[in-house]
Amino acid sequence: MTANLSVIIPANNEERYIHACLSALLASEGPGTLQVIVVANGCTDQTVSLSMARGAAFAARGWRLEVLDLPGLGKMGALNAGDQAAAYPARVYLDADVVVSPPLLAQLGEALDDDRALYVSGQPHVTAQGWLSRAFARFWVQVPFVANGVPGFGLFAVNGAGRGRWDKFPEIISDDTYVRVHFAPDERIKVAASYDWPLVEGFETLVRVRRRQDQGVAELERLIPDKMANEAKDTPPRGWLMQRALADPMAFVVYAAVKLAVRLGWARQDGWVRGR
Repeated sequence: MTANLSVIIPANNEERYIHACLSALLASEGPGTLQVIVVANGCTDQTVSLSMARGAAFAARGWRLEVLDLPGLGKMGALNAGDQAAAYPARVYLDADVVVSPPLLAQLGEALDDDRALYVSGQPHVTAQGWLSRAFARFWVQVPFVANGVPGFGLFAVNGAGRGRWDKFPEIISDDTYVRVHFAPDERIKVAASYDWPLVEGFETLVRVRRRQDQGVAELERLIPDKMANEAKDTPPRGWLMQRALADPMAFVVYAAVKLAVRLGWARQDGWVRGR
């Protein structure tokens, strides 16, 4: 069986990406019943109109598309607004610049059709345009936490029992980490189907995004230290690092340079970082 799904898409000025995101959902092979909620918060571009234009196509498949045109709430506020509008207990939280593969929703729905509390995601396919970001991505996707775990960046899903693990999204930096650590490693499932997740471009932006990720983890270690024990993210051993450095020296150098720049405080910037 397959769980009915509510897909929540927080969107802030995503006119460049929302068409591809919704088109991919429309091309999905399942599930049987789908509700898609675009939560446009503080949009000043064509995100709302482009989203609403797809309503008839969703209706033709027997699916529901709802577009919430709201003032600027921030990402957490948008996620909470989406939760309030969700019709089904099983939820997919999807970034507006992510493109799902056709079988992904059906596989998520099948995995979530379980009485156990579960956190589910797909196989992330990290995309990048510039040579530097491509090099960073080649190394990053092979880090054991990404390659073997269920990181859920850009897309994660929970069933009804899983959604009961937390109340509203708090005002935090990292929503995917916050949700993920509410589940033990054996409660997290990675299905076979993939999704495209675009990496930011350029060295300075990579540094700023990586610093923001580290800040998000540090924030959660202060707020929910008991839950962070579920993170199960170990530093790769030196032998593994050496093997990867020999296999792809350029990727290793770029990845190490970004980490070093973060540690040295280069290109520091407070607040949200957007690189696309």
